[in-house]
Amino acid sequence: MDAFLHALSDASLDTLKALPILYLAYLLVAYFSHSQSKNFTKFLNKSKHAGPAAGAFLGCIPQCGFSSVMSDLYSRRSISLGTLIAVFIATSDEAIPIMISEPSFIGDMFIMIGLKVVFALIFGYGIDLVISLFQKKRLPAEPILAEDLEHQHDHCTCHGHSDSKGHCHKENIFLDALYHTLNIMIYIFVATLIIGIIVESVGLEALTSWFGGNVYIQILLASLIGLIPNCAASVFLVELYINGGIAFSAMFAGLSAGAGVGLVVLFIKNRGKKNILQNIGIVGLMYAIGVISGMLVSLFY
Repeated sequence: MDAFLHALSDASLDTLKALPILYLAYLLVAYFSHSQSKNFTKFLNKSKHAGPAAGAFLGCIPQCGFSSVMSDLYSRRSISLGTLIAVFIATSDEAIPIMISEPSFIGDMFIMIGLKVVFALIFGYGIDLVISLFQKKRLPAEPILAEDLEHQHDHCTCHGHSDSKGHCHKENIFLDALYHTLNIMIYIFVATLIIGIIVESVGLEALTSWFGGNVYIQILLASLIGLIPNCAASVFLVELYINGGIAFSAMFAGLSAGAGVGLVVLFIKNRGKKNILQNIGIVGLMYAIGVISGMLVSLFY
């Protein structure tokens, strides 16, 4: 019971902490999708020039608000896979605030952020390039119009007036953002609670013992832990690094593989038999990227 109550308390706190940035992120998306839909579509929708770059820098913002928002947008095919992967790679969840709180590790934090942006750009643009070459040989993807971005809010309620076709007009972007935020927050809370119960039951010491002295084993295990859709994963990896439990490259691998609750949102929003297989493929891709990134970083850091 104590473990459950502690996990419940942590889940509530983590969910409330994620609320501001998640709401602001959805408010930003709501503003562009409703008021500047044409420009937003041009900027992000399958953009070879802007999409992955935007994702790489947005993902650097602490916590996982943008990874959640981008997972939602990807489920509606408003952004490319490369853009989504770039956001996921750049996301560090709670790692940045924790490292800022430790002055001696601030230098490592900036190195981590810089490397994350580099890998996000490389993998993001590389994935989009491969997909575009494949699609040119097969069926070219149909361009998504600004109207599609505006009216494809699967779970969005109309807070304004509707025409004969059911299209919304004069929508309140604040209510729209609040609706999406509260909808996602429920899933964040449930996922955080489940992970918290596991951590409370097993214990951090038992988890720490899984890691050995071999940096390559550390990278493989850290990348697996990074996939856990909870801020506990990033906190655990950073604390292990700060306390000398794992190498920088292992921490980097885990944080590169992880995307906070972005993966949870992806499975929730990107549904259907074909899409579930696609989601599983994305999880596998993130693990591979984490391992590859960690191995490369271990060569010089």
